[in-house]
Amino acid sequence: MVGVFENTRMARDYYQLLGVPRNASQAEIQKAYRELARKYHPDLNPDDKDAKRKFQEVQEAFEVLNDPKKREMYDRYGSSFQGTERDRSQFRPDQGATFTSDDLDDLVNIFGAGQFSEEAGIGGFGGIFSGLGRSRSSRTASRRSQATATKGIDLSQEITIPFQTAVLGGEMPLVVARPDGRRDSITVKIPAGIEDGKRIRLRGQGATATPGGPPGDLFLTVHVKPHPHYLRKGKDLFVKLPITISEAVLGGKADISTPYGMLSVTIPPGTSSGKRLRIPRHGVRTTAGEAGDLYAEVQIIVPDTLASLTETERQTFGNMAKRYSRNPRADLRW
Repeated sequence: MVGVFENTRMARDYYQLLGVPRNASQAEIQKAYRELARKYHPDLNPDDKDAKRKFQEVQEAFEVLNDPKKREMYDRYGSSFQGTERDRSQFRPDQGATFTSDDLDDLVNIFGAGQFSEEAGIGGFGGIFSGLGRSRSSRTASRRSQATATKGIDLSQEITIPFQTAVLGGEMPLVVARPDGRRDSITVKIPAGIEDGKRIRLRGQGATATPGGPPGDLFLTVHVKPHPHYLRKGKDLFVKLPITISEAVLGGKADISTPYGMLSVTIPPGTSSGKRLRIPRHGVRTTAGEAGDLYAEVQIIVPDTLASLTETERQTFGNMAKRYSRNPRADLRW
Protein backbone atom coordinates (compact mmCIF):
# COMPACT_ATOMS: atom_id res chain seq x y z
CA MET A 1 0.00 0.00 0.00
CA VAL A 2 2.88 2.35 0.63
CA GLY A 3 3.78 2.48 -3.04
CA VAL A 4 0.16 3.20 -3.98
CA PHE A 5 -0.02 6.09 -1.59
CA GLU A 6 3.24 7.62 -2.85
CA ASN A 7 2.27 7.41 -6.49
CA THR A 8 -1.03 9.15 -5.88
CA ARG A 9 0.54 12.23 -4.28
CA MET A 10 1.35 15.19 -6.48
CA ALA A 11 5.12 15.39 -6.72
CA ARG A 12 6.57 18.82 -5.97
CA ASP A 13 10.20 19.74 -6.29
CA TYR A 14 10.71 22.09 -3.35
CA TYR A 15 14.25 22.89 -4.45
CA GLN A 16 12.96 23.98 -7.84
CA LEU A 17 10.24 26.09 -6.21
CA LEU A 18 12.88 28.00 -4.25
CA GLY A 19 15.34 28.04 -7.15
CA VAL A 20 18.21 26.45 -5.20
CA PRO A 21 20.32 23.33 -5.85
CA ARG A 22 19.75 20.19 -3.79
CA ASN A 23 22.99 20.77 -1.89
CA ALA A 24 22.05 24.33 -0.96
CA SER A 25 23.01 25.51 2.51
CA GLN A 26 20.48 26.71 5.08
CA ALA A 27 21.61 30.27 4.48
CA GLU A 28 21.01 29.93 0.73
CA ILE A 29 17.56 28.46 1.33
CA GLN A 30 16.62 31.26 3.72
CA LYS A 31 17.90 33.92 1.32
CA ALA A 32 15.95 32.45 -1.59
CA TYR A 33 12.82 32.27 0.54
CA ARG A 34 13.07 35.90 1.62
CA GLU A 35 13.44 37.07 -1.96
CA LEU A 36 10.53 34.98 -3.26
CA ALA A 37 8.30 35.83 -0.29
CA ARG A 38 8.83 39.50 -1.00
CA LYS A 39 8.23 38.95 -4.72
CA TYR A 40 4.96 37.05 -4.34
CA HIS A 41 3.61 38.50 -1.08
CA PRO A 42 -0.12 39.23 -1.59
CA ASP A 43 0.21 42.68 -0.01
CA LEU A 44 2.80 43.60 -2.61
CA ASN A 45 0.80 42.09 -5.49
CA PRO A 46 -2.81 43.11 -4.85
CA ASP A 47 -3.76 42.82 -8.54
CA ASP A 48 -2.04 39.47 -9.17
CA LYS A 49 -4.49 36.65 -8.42
CA ASP A 50 -1.76 34.06 -8.96
CA ALA A 51 0.62 35.63 -6.42
CA LYS A 52 -1.12 34.12 -3.38
CA ARG A 53 -0.83 30.60 -4.79
CA LYS A 54 2.85 31.07 -5.59
CA PHE A 55 3.43 32.59 -2.16
CA GLN A 56 1.82 29.54 -0.50
CA GLU A 57 3.95 27.14 -2.56
CA VAL A 58 7.12 28.99 -1.60
CA GLN A 59 6.05 28.95 2.05
CA GLU A 60 5.35 25.21 1.90
CA ALA A 61 8.74 24.49 0.35
CA PHE A 62 10.55 26.64 2.90
CA GLU A 63 8.83 24.99 5.88
CA VAL A 64 10.19 21.63 4.74
CA LEU A 65 13.68 22.55 3.52
CA ASN A 66 14.39 24.86 6.44
CA ASP A 67 13.81 22.01 8.91
CA PRO A 68 16.80 19.60 8.83
CA LYS A 69 14.70 16.57 9.84
CA LYS A 70 11.93 17.30 7.35
CA ARG A 71 14.51 18.02 4.64
CA GLU A 72 16.22 14.68 5.25
CA MET A 73 12.88 12.87 4.92
CA TYR A 74 12.00 14.86 1.81
CA ASP A 75 15.34 14.04 0.17
CA ARG A 76 14.71 10.37 0.92
CA TYR A 77 11.03 9.98 0.07
CA GLY A 78 10.08 13.08 -1.92
CA SER A 79 7.00 15.24 -1.31
CA SER A 80 5.13 12.23 0.13
CA PHE A 81 7.65 11.91 2.97
CA GLN A 82 5.06 12.73 5.62
CA GLY A 83 3.09 9.65 4.68
CA THR A 84 6.13 7.38 5.02
CA GLU A 85 6.46 8.22 8.70
CA ARG A 86 3.59 5.83 9.45
CA ASP A 87 3.35 2.11 8.83
CA ARG A 88 0.61 2.03 6.26
CA SER A 89 0.96 -1.75 6.07
CA GLN A 90 -1.52 -1.78 8.95
CA PHE A 91 -4.33 -1.13 6.43
CA ARG A 92 -6.61 -4.16 6.85
CA PRO A 93 -10.29 -3.31 6.25
CA ASP A 94 -11.34 -6.59 7.83
CA GLN A 95 -9.77 -5.59 11.16
CA GLY A 96 -11.61 -2.31 11.39
CA ALA A 97 -10.46 1.13 12.49
CA THR A 98 -6.73 1.82 12.70
CA PHE A 99 -6.83 4.88 10.38
CA THR A 100 -5.78 8.45 10.99
CA SER A 101 -6.82 11.56 9.07
CA ASP A 102 -3.50 11.39 7.18
CA ASP A 103 -4.42 7.90 5.95
CA LEU A 104 -7.76 9.28 4.88
CA ASP A 105 -6.05 11.88 2.70
CA ASP A 106 -4.35 9.13 0.73
CA LEU A 107 -7.50 7.06 0.37
CA VAL A 108 -9.48 10.02 -0.86
CA ASN A 109 -6.80 10.57 -3.49
CA ILE A 110 -7.06 6.92 -4.55
CA PHE A 111 -10.82 6.44 -4.59
CA GLY A 112 -11.83 9.98 -5.46
CA ALA A 113 -13.30 12.70 -3.30
CA GLY A 114 -16.67 12.28 -4.99
CA GLN A 115 -17.04 8.76 -3.52
CA PHE A 116 -16.71 9.92 0.06
CA SER A 117 -19.39 10.94 2.47
CA GLU A 118 -19.62 10.71 6.21
CA GLU A 119 -22.62 8.39 5.93
CA ALA A 120 -21.40 6.03 3.21
CA GLY A 121 -17.65 6.06 3.90
CA ILE A 122 -15.21 5.54 1.02
CA GLY A 123 -15.90 3.36 -1.98
CA GLY A 124 -18.34 1.17 -0.06
CA PHE A 125 -16.11 0.46 2.95
CA GLY A 126 -19.00 1.66 5.07
CA GLY A 127 -18.82 3.13 8.53
CA ILE A 128 -15.14 2.51 9.24
CA PHE A 129 -14.37 5.94 7.73
CA SER A 130 -17.51 7.65 8.99
CA GLY A 131 -16.82 10.90 10.83
CA LEU A 132 -13.31 11.34 9.44
CA GLY A 133 -14.53 13.83 6.84
CA ARG A 134 -14.77 16.67 9.31
CA SER A 135 -11.37 15.72 10.73
CA ARG A 136 -9.77 15.87 7.29
CA SER A 137 -11.52 19.12 6.45
CA SER A 138 -10.46 20.84 9.66
CA ARG A 139 -6.90 19.55 9.36
CA THR A 140 -6.66 20.78 5.77
CA ALA A 141 -7.92 24.20 6.85
CA SER A 142 -5.34 24.21 9.67
CA ARG A 143 -2.53 23.37 7.20
CA ARG A 144 -3.62 26.13 4.88
CA SER A 145 -3.69 28.56 7.76
CA GLN A 146 -0.18 27.53 8.85
CA ALA A 147 1.12 27.77 5.28
CA THR A 148 -0.21 31.27 4.77
CA ALA A 149 0.31 32.58 8.30
CA THR A 150 3.76 34.08 7.88
CA LYS A 151 5.36 37.29 9.09
CA GLY A 152 4.77 40.37 6.99
CA ILE A 153 7.54 41.85 4.86
CA ASP A 154 10.01 44.19 6.62
CA LEU A 155 10.08 47.74 5.27
CA SER A 156 12.95 50.22 5.05
CA GLN A 157 12.75 54.00 5.11
CA GLU A 158 14.99 56.99 5.78
CA ILE A 159 14.48 59.79 8.29
CA THR A 160 16.36 63.07 8.76
CA ILE A 161 16.48 64.53 12.27
CA PRO A 162 17.89 67.76 13.76
CA PHE A 163 21.36 67.73 15.30
CA GLN A 164 19.90 68.57 18.71
CA THR A 165 17.47 65.62 18.60
CA ALA A 166 20.30 63.24 17.74
CA VAL A 167 22.21 64.39 20.82
CA LEU A 168 19.38 64.73 23.33
CA GLY A 169 16.84 62.26 21.93
CA GLY A 170 13.16 63.01 21.45
CA GLU A 171 10.24 62.24 19.18
CA MET A 172 9.79 62.80 15.45
CA PRO A 173 6.67 62.52 13.27
CA LEU A 174 6.96 60.20 10.29
CA VAL A 175 4.72 59.22 7.37
CA VAL A 176 5.14 55.54 6.51
CA ALA A 177 4.46 54.48 2.91
CA ARG A 178 2.80 51.05 2.88
CA PRO A 179 3.16 48.57 -0.03
CA ASP A 180 -0.59 48.80 -0.70
CA GLY A 181 -0.38 52.57 -1.19
CA ARG A 182 -1.58 53.60 2.26
CA ARG A 183 0.30 56.32 4.13
CA ASP A 184 0.23 56.16 7.92
CA SER A 185 1.40 58.88 10.30
CA ILE A 186 3.33 57.61 13.31
CA THR A 187 5.61 59.07 15.99
CA VAL A 188 9.17 57.77 16.23
CA LYS A 189 11.12 57.80 19.49
CA ILE A 190 14.72 58.86 18.87
CA PRO A 191 17.22 57.55 21.46
CA ALA A 192 19.69 60.04 22.88
CA GLY A 193 23.13 59.91 21.29
CA ILE A 194 22.14 58.20 18.04
CA GLU A 195 24.71 58.66 15.27
CA ASP A 196 24.27 59.47 11.61
CA GLY A 197 23.75 56.32 9.55
CA LYS A 198 22.44 54.18 12.41
CA ARG A 199 19.16 52.25 12.10
CA ILE A 200 16.10 52.19 14.33
CA ARG A 201 13.87 49.10 14.35
CA LEU A 202 10.14 49.64 14.83
CA ARG A 203 8.56 46.27 15.54
CA GLY A 204 5.21 45.62 13.92
CA GLN A 205 5.33 48.72 11.70
CA GLY A 206 6.20 46.85 8.50
CA ALA A 207 3.85 45.32 5.93
CA THR A 208 0.73 43.57 7.17
CA ALA A 209 0.91 39.80 7.32
CA THR A 210 -1.31 37.12 5.89
CA PRO A 211 -4.11 36.05 8.26
CA GLY A 212 -2.72 34.72 11.50
CA GLY A 213 0.81 36.01 10.99
CA PRO A 214 2.54 38.95 12.71
CA PRO A 215 3.25 42.16 10.76
CA GLY A 216 6.77 42.91 9.59
CA ASP A 217 9.11 45.50 11.07
CA LEU A 218 10.11 48.96 9.86
CA PHE A 219 13.82 49.80 9.72
CA LEU A 220 14.65 53.51 9.72
CA THR A 221 18.05 54.74 8.54
CA VAL A 222 18.82 57.95 10.45
CA HIS A 223 20.41 61.00 8.87
CA VAL A 224 21.44 63.92 11.08
CA LYS A 225 21.32 67.52 9.90
CA PRO A 226 24.56 69.46 10.45
CA HIS A 227 24.64 72.16 13.14
CA PRO A 228 25.74 75.68 12.18
CA HIS A 229 28.16 75.90 15.12
CA TYR A 230 28.66 72.52 16.76
CA LEU A 231 30.55 69.51 15.37
CA ARG A 232 30.31 65.96 16.68
CA LYS A 233 33.05 63.34 16.76
CA GLY A 234 31.90 60.19 18.52
CA LYS A 235 30.61 61.29 21.91
CA ASP A 236 32.57 64.58 21.93
CA LEU A 237 31.27 67.96 20.77
CA PHE A 238 33.37 70.81 19.38
CA VAL A 239 32.49 74.50 19.13
CA LYS A 240 34.42 77.70 18.37
CA LEU A 241 34.29 80.23 21.23
CA PRO A 242 34.75 83.88 20.19
CA ILE A 243 36.44 86.14 22.76
CA THR A 244 37.56 89.77 22.78
CA ILE A 245 41.14 91.04 22.79
CA SER A 246 40.81 92.17 26.39
CA GLU A 247 39.47 88.73 27.45
CA ALA A 248 42.40 87.09 25.68
CA VAL A 249 44.92 89.42 27.35
CA LEU A 250 43.43 89.83 30.80
CA GLY A 251 41.39 86.62 31.11
CA GLY A 252 37.83 86.45 32.39
CA LYS A 253 34.58 84.54 32.14
CA ALA A 254 32.72 83.65 28.94
CA ASP A 255 29.22 82.23 28.65
CA ILE A 256 28.80 79.27 26.33
CA SER A 257 25.66 77.41 25.23
CA THR A 258 25.75 73.63 25.77
CA PRO A 259 23.16 70.92 25.02
CA TYR A 260 22.26 71.06 28.71
CA GLY A 261 22.02 74.82 29.21
CA MET A 262 24.27 77.85 29.53
CA LEU A 263 27.65 77.47 31.19
CA SER A 264 30.30 79.98 32.23
CA VAL A 265 33.88 79.01 31.39
CA THR A 266 37.11 80.60 32.59
CA ILE A 267 39.41 82.25 30.04
CA PRO A 268 43.00 82.17 31.36
CA PRO A 269 45.02 85.42 30.92
CA GLY A 270 47.13 85.42 27.76
CA THR A 271 44.90 82.93 25.89
CA SER A 272 45.68 82.66 22.17
CA SER A 273 43.35 81.74 19.34
CA GLY A 274 43.13 78.00 18.80
CA LYS A 275 43.43 77.05 22.47
CA ARG A 276 40.87 74.40 23.45
CA LEU A 277 38.99 74.59 26.71
CA ARG A 278 37.65 71.19 27.86
CA ILE A 279 34.27 71.02 29.56
CA PRO A 280 33.88 67.47 30.97
CA ARG A 281 30.65 65.46 30.46
CA HIS A 282 28.95 68.17 28.40
CA GLY A 283 29.24 66.25 25.15
CA VAL A 284 26.90 63.50 23.96
CA ARG A 285 25.24 61.46 26.71
CA THR A 286 24.01 58.07 25.54
CA THR A 287 21.13 56.04 26.95
CA ALA A 288 23.74 53.68 28.42
CA GLY A 289 24.94 56.49 30.71
CA GLU A 290 28.17 57.24 28.87
CA ALA A 291 29.07 60.89 28.29
CA GLY A 292 31.56 62.71 26.09
CA ASP A 293 33.16 66.12 26.58
CA LEU A 294 32.62 69.55 25.06
CA TYR A 295 35.67 71.29 23.60
CA ALA A 296 35.52 75.06 23.10
CA GLU A 297 38.18 76.38 20.72
CA VAL A 298 39.06 80.01 21.42
CA GLN A 299 38.90 82.53 18.59
CA ILE A 300 40.04 86.11 19.27
CA ILE A 301 37.77 88.56 17.47
CA VAL A 302 39.19 91.95 16.46
CA PRO A 303 36.39 94.51 16.11
CA ASP A 304 36.24 96.63 12.95
CA THR A 305 36.26 99.79 15.08
CA LEU A 306 39.95 99.29 15.85
CA ALA A 307 40.67 100.30 12.27
CA SER A 308 39.78 103.91 13.20
CA LEU A 309 42.18 104.34 16.13
CA THR A 310 43.77 107.70 16.70
CA GLU A 311 47.47 108.14 16.20
CA THR A 312 48.03 108.18 19.96
CA GLU A 313 46.14 104.91 20.38
CA ARG A 314 48.11 103.32 17.60
CA GLN A 315 51.38 104.27 19.25
CA THR A 316 50.13 102.82 22.55
CA PHE A 317 49.27 99.51 20.92
CA GLY A 318 52.58 99.44 19.10
CA ASN A 319 54.57 100.02 22.28
CA MET A 320 52.68 97.25 24.07
CA ALA A 321 53.29 94.84 21.20
CA LYS A 322 57.03 95.50 21.26
CA ARG A 323 57.17 95.04 25.01
CA TYR A 324 55.03 91.95 25.52
CA SER A 325 54.97 90.12 22.20
CA ARG A 326 57.35 87.84 20.35
CA ASN A 327 57.25 87.16 16.65
CA PRO A 328 54.44 84.56 16.30
CA ARG A 329 55.91 83.43 12.94
CA ALA A 330 59.42 82.81 14.20
CA ASP A 331 59.03 79.02 13.98
CA LEU A 332 57.22 79.00 10.64
CA ARG A 333 59.63 77.47 8.12
CA TRP A 334 59.40 75.44 4.92
